Amino acid sequence: MKNQTSFIIVLGLMILAAIGVASSYISNPIGFIKGIAVILVVGVVVYFIVKRFYHSNPEKREQRAFIKAAKKSKKRLNHKDAGVSPRRTSSAITTIKKSIRPKKHSNAHLTVIDGKKGKKKNRASF
Repeated sequence: MKNQTSFIIVLGLMILAAIGVASSYISNPIGFIKGIAVILVVGVVVYFIVKRFYHSNPEKREQRAFIKAAKKSKKRLNHKDAGVSPRRTSSAITTIKKSIRPKKHSNAHLTVIDGKKGKKKNRASF
């Protein structure tokens, strides 16, 4: 019952708003277009102000840590690519492959969160 009455009230307000907009457009079309343009300009200005102050600087610590880790990994990958020489002979490559094994690198910015590994659910109790 409560939902039905609120629906009727909202529907009535929307119908009245549509009638008002239509009558404003019919009686003064230039004023109507100017009003819409002013609303759009104010909306765009508010959007850019909010975007500039709230989205450009990540205030959250997690966001800053993520950006720092991404910069580190980019720097590490660029550093590895810069050290590789593009031209080698085939005999040199085979000896290098046999003698040098790739080192295992751990990702420093990825951490493991230990949970409750010791406690297992007793599936028989279901």
